[in-house]
Amino acid sequence: MDDRASRLRNSDFPDKASPASPYIKFVEWLDLAQESEPNDPSAMSVATVDKDGLPNVRMILMRAHDERGLVFFTNFESQKGSELLGQKKAAACFHWKSLRKSVRFRGIVEVVSDKEADDYFYSRPRGSRIGAWASKQSRQLESRFALEKEVAKYTAKFGVGNIPRPDYWSGFRILPLSIEFWSDGKFRLHDRIMYERAGLDEDWRISRLYP
Repeated sequence: MDDRASRLRNSDFPDKASPASPYIKFVEWLDLAQESEPNDPSAMSVATVDKDGLPNVRMILMRAHDERGLVFFTNFESQKGSELLGQKKAAACFHWKSLRKSVRFRGIVEVVSDKEADDYFYSRPRGSRIGAWASKQSRQLESRFALEKEVAKYTAKFGVGNIPRPDYWSGFRILPLSIEFWSDGKFRLHDRIMYERAGLDEDWRISRLYP
């Protein structure tokens, strides 16, 4: 058997053997990435669109995941936050170079509960909690010194006491309607498996895509 045939037959997704839930395969790949990626296996690009339909994309860290979707946290007054609140849609992509694999998510967005936001906020280092107050995320900054002044102001304000979560700081959950798994193949004959559903309460449909 030549190398190409061997690589094709040893697919991540043998025909008719894909798991019914994409979450099973996502967790499997994420676990592998946590062992092999040198930095931030939970890093993902998140794409949003503004009111004119112009896209924005940036790298962020996924902070939680389950069968419902992917969770991350941000300032709601940032560009990212305002676009997510306005359009209620997002796409995300993980790329694990060490594994030569990626996963793409597309779906609708919901705001996490106050408890979820509080639990995560109070798990952050004290400096990060102060930073959430000091940073007017995405807005123009006069100088680095101006940011440092804001950090000093809130450090003095809160002293050694509790640092509350700002009202404008919370999290989003991407509720996927489609999830695509991509695995590198020899001669660019990659594996691409698409999971799609018409609604959040619908069953997943599975298809294989040409590379």
